[in-house]
Amino acid sequence: MLPAAERRIAAELAPDALVLDVGGWAKPLARADWVIDLLPYETRGLYGPERREPERFGAATWVERDICATEPWPFPDGRFDFAVCAHTLEDVRDPVRVCEELVRVARAGYVEVPAPVEELTFGVQGPWVGWSHHHWISEMAPAPAHGLRFTFKPHLLGAPGRHLPAGSCDGLAPEDRVLALWWNGSFTFGEQVLVGAEAFDPWLEGLLACQRSDHPATRTRRRFRR
Repeated sequence: MLPAAERRIAAELAPDALVLDVGGWAKPLARADWVIDLLPYETRGLYGPERREPERFGAATWVERDICATEPWPFPDGRFDFAVCAHTLEDVRDPVRVCEELVRVARAGYVEVPAPVEELTFGVQGPWVGWSHHHWISEMAPAPAHGLRFTFKPHLLGAPGRHLPAGSCDGLAPEDRVLALWWNGSFTFGEQVLVGAEAFDPWLEGLLACQRSDHPATRTRRRFRR
């Protein structure tokens, strides 16, 4: 999660605000009162805590379950004042289902996902395009909607001309490598389904062209509003 987002959450939430971290196993948010994740409490923190402070959640408030399951999460509507879902939606099989439950159980929240430049650049993680375990390319929903749109990440991105060259992320500020969505009440979300090359190729070329700007430090911000 962006340090600026951590600071804003710490500064703006009341001490008694009830907070849920969705998918926080690898780097749980210490401010969260509850965590819901597929993996167990005892193995949490692969990448360390989100903040170096005492964890407010515990074993009793760690819910181990598949967040994409069709059954509702075990919380009533509007249970939480705030929900965080950072670098999770791109990993799961059904980000739309997760978003449905996010807006059901929380009244406001923060979502952070990799920007398209990360998913379309060769060599970010290894000799392939983007991150090997990510299933989706995320975009801000087209205006006037306030939300996210997910497009399945196809294998053909490795073909010549279908990705950005190695080093395309170099020099970008952390804020330009992610999409950050603050929401209150609800936000829009959905999967973009592109059937056939006639639909997919123009979308991909437009997305790549947007990232090939002459001003790399601002290219993501110009295309995707915060």
